[in-house]
Amino acid sequence: MRAPASREAEPEDGADRTPLLGESQPGTVPTCCSARYNLALLAFFGFFLLYALRVNLSVALVDMVEPNTSLAKNTTSKVCPEHSSALNVPRNTTGKKYSWDADTQGWILGSFFYGYIITQIPGGYFARKIGGKLLLGFGILGTAVFTLFTPLAADLGVGYLIAVRALEGLGEGVTFPAMHAMWSSWAPPLERSKLLSISYAGAQLGTVVSLPLSGLICYYVNWIYVFYIFGALGVFWFLFWIWLVSDTPETHRRISPTEREYILSSLKDQLSTQKSVPWEPMLKSLPLWAIVVAHFSYNWTFYTLLTLLPTYMKEILRFDAQENGFLSALPYFGCWLCIIMSGQIADYLREKQNLSTVCVRKTFTLIGMIGPAVFLVAAGFIGCDYTLAVAFLTISTSLGGFCTSGFGINHLDIAPSVNNFFYRYAGILLGITNSFATIPGMVGPVIAKSLTHHNTVGEWQTVFYIAASINLFGAIFFALFGSGEVQDWAVNGRHLHRN
Repeated sequence: MRAPASREAEPEDGADRTPLLGESQPGTVPTCCSARYNLALLAFFGFFLLYALRVNLSVALVDMVEPNTSLAKNTTSKVCPEHSSALNVPRNTTGKKYSWDADTQGWILGSFFYGYIITQIPGGYFARKIGGKLLLGFGILGTAVFTLFTPLAADLGVGYLIAVRALEGLGEGVTFPAMHAMWSSWAPPLERSKLLSISYAGAQLGTVVSLPLSGLICYYVNWIYVFYIFGALGVFWFLFWIWLVSDTPETHRRISPTEREYILSSLKDQLSTQKSVPWEPMLKSLPLWAIVVAHFSYNWTFYTLLTLLPTYMKEILRFDAQENGFLSALPYFGCWLCIIMSGQIADYLREKQNLSTVCVRKTFTLIGMIGPAVFLVAAGFIGCDYTLAVAFLTISTSLGGFCTSGFGINHLDIAPSVNNFFYRYAGILLGITNSFATIPGMVGPVIAKSLTHHNTVGEWQTVFYIAASINLFGAIFFALFGSGEVQDWAVNGRHLHRN
């Protein structure tokens, strides 16, 4: 394969600052069974398990708590009539029950995020130092092991359970920064959207599968097996990850010479000789804060629905428990499909239609944030039309998947891979943005629950208004201040194809 020709002259202003790959003939490099797509597939299953380990407690907790202590301060809305026919199927009732009130349950569910927020920025820093492979692998392994200890912790007392959940959050907190750091060395610029969309789509599919599957395990077996099954799968995945993955193309044992040369040549114009983290200019970077605001805004809606959608389905739409698990998972299945589809479309627009990086990132962010805001507000105004309610909530969450190819991978545009010292700013940037984006997971559901003590349609409309307004603000802010260029603080003394 012919390497890209060197460019001695500085391009005119107005050109895209992303490296030109047309000369490197990417079409001649196979994708099937390639090292970079194998990495994406293993990452897909890793994030699948991460989100399964994250959300399974939300379902299992319903079966762990004695019914008379659950939702003590809330009432069920009677606006919408019952419409589900109860199924006469035998269920397991051997699972141990605990007398945890609503406030205690809130602390249990929120404790994950208190651990999660702590390791975001350190995760990006350590990914620079030791590489993303070990950090991501041991992060998922730690989460899986603590998940296996969850039934024991619950038996010992609520304080132990809260501590175990916080430790799970600590483990998961390093995973996204570590993965971003790895992709900064593995993802050719014109394949970033596809590769990152494949790997991160596992998170949505993990939610889709875990919600109904955890419900079925609780119903027919015992809630303790929710933690044993998913925890064991996490340990099993770790063995494959350590065996098959390498931090960089240079150190991969089974990569073909053609693919290695393709990846390295496509990234060489984005290399840096900088050896220290430029914290001050980084934190003053408006494009970075555009990602922060967009990520915070998107996660407000995402975490609010992730934690409270089952409650809305039960208390307002009056779906029974079995329907609730599957219908609550439906929006995340749509989101998973949109993540996969948007990655393909984004790379097509950049590579084949020659659209600039910033145009693609802003367009996909606007679709992925304004669209959900519109349908979320609409969902509050359809009354007891169950079909429209489920459809609007599904469309709202599904459209959010476009953000993965918008602000979600914009870190790699403004600070891509660097030199052989393996300094990766992308992991640090994701740690910064994800720290702010974890705050909605800590406070969003608490605010939403405080607004819905009586579970009326009007109260839920207020919750949807707040989420939609925050989404709209984040979309506008990113559209105004987002960038697709490599930032000056991310490079030092190297040529770039500049806007």
